[in-house]
Amino acid sequence: QPQFVESGGGLVQPGGSLRLSCAASRIMFKLSTMGWYRQAPGKQRELVAGISSDNSTQYADSVKGRFTISRDNAKNTVYLQMNSLKSEDTAVYYCNTPASAQRDTWGQGTQVTVSS
Repeated sequence: QPQFVESGGGLVQPGGSLRLSCAASRIMFKLSTMGWYRQAPGKQRELVAGISSDNSTQYADSVKGRFTISRDNAKNTVYLQMNSLKSEDTAVYYCNTPASAQRDTWGQGTQVTVSS
């Protein structure tokens, strides 16, 4: 069973930045596609950004140009740099692999709150 430990969330003002980290274990990390997902209150969880094993990236339209996903295979860690944050980015953020997400297996997530 893959394990993910997310960190780096917090309270930030609109326009601010945060960097999320996710430490993964029990997976072949360097071969795995990794994604950052988020779930806002009352809404379905959505994919925000993804990065493949060859470092190809994809982003939801709502975060393009503001968020950057990256990975460090030596540390089994995936990052999400979030700039120009908006109130609508407020959510619990999770990292996962597509397969584990389909099985609905998640870590504890990290809360991001964007508010003045």
